[in-house]
Amino acid sequence: MQDAAKLVELAMQAGINAIESGTRQCDAVAKTYSAQIHGTDAFGGEYTSLVPMLPSGVGTTTPHLTWNSGPFNHGEATILELAGCRMRYHCPMSRTVHLGPPPPRMAEVADVTVDALNIAIEAAKPGVTSEEVHQMWNTYVKRYGIEKDSRMGYSTGLNYPPDWGEHTLSIRPGDKTILQPGMTLHVIPGIWLDNWGIEISETIHITDQGAMKFYDFPQHLVVKD
Repeated sequence: MQDAAKLVELAMQAGINAIESGTRQCDAVAKTYSAQIHGTDAFGGEYTSLVPMLPSGVGTTTPHLTWNSGPFNHGEATILELAGCRMRYHCPMSRTVHLGPPPPRMAEVADVTVDALNIAIEAAKPGVTSEEVHQMWNTYVKRYGIEKDSRMGYSTGLNYPPDWGEHTLSIRPGDKTILQPGMTLHVIPGIWLDNWGIEISETIHITDQGAMKFYDFPQHLVVKD
């Protein structure tokens, strides 16, 4: 999964670089695929259990949409939800790009989401339950008028299609699974509102000392001219 993390860093950076006003969505995805599979000089990548997800514009109001051949538009957001895959081990990541200045509320929600994401990661320690991690996230975001009662993470790791989630653990109310060393989780507190959405996520490894992030990639809302 550490190797897969390097692959998703390459794919995510390629995708972010490719998102420009007027560029076709399919062309940007082609560049992410190239980086994802070409990999590094030491190792290449494999096909992931889910295709790259790339909702853009009004598509960001709902999760799990893929690309089309239409262009990216100035004044709109695009979400990239990708993974790197090495020997079938997956390391997912989500980031959000906005072409031009984002709406003030969107910029605020992005900052709050990142702060709450890191609070949740800090809480993800052995002996803590999945729902307690969700509670830490929710307590923080509610101060800013953000409501999210649905899941904001799940177990991931060794996977084949149709999913890179394991369907065993969900970071959500009611899931009393106790976190243990060796677990690997994709913490993805997506926010989908009426006009736009934001996803900024981390894949983490539960260790004896707490959660360790697999990659070191900027977490902020990416704003491009």
